[in-house]
Amino acid sequence: MRFKTCVLLSAALLAAPLPAAFGGNDAYTLTIKDHRFEPTELKVPAGQKLRLTVRNLDSTPEEFESYELNREKIIPGGKSSGVYIGPLEAGRYPFFGEFHQETAQGVIIAE
Repeated sequence: MRFKTCVLLSAALLAAPLPAAFGGNDAYTLTIKDHRFEPTELKVPAGQKLRLTVRNLDSTPEEFESYELNREKIIPGGKSSGVYIGPLEAGRYPFFGEFHQETAQGVIIAE
């Protein structure tokens, strides 16, 4: 009986999410719609690694790119993808969509 309890407890612990590995918050999302990022300003905590989900609601691909974050990722139309960033020092980190630079712009603010 003890063995069965240990196995069940171990399985439950392994199935639990591990939020501490990336700052404990996976709620950072940017949405691309009409070739624009929403929100245009995204506040995140400084000093933590985090996962940023980029959702492209347009039918055409867009690229999430940031020289300051040293990241670039193509997000196909109608798809989502995760981008890991950080830990960031406090400051502003501009990003843009390379395929529609005139409209797809924003900034991540680490504080």
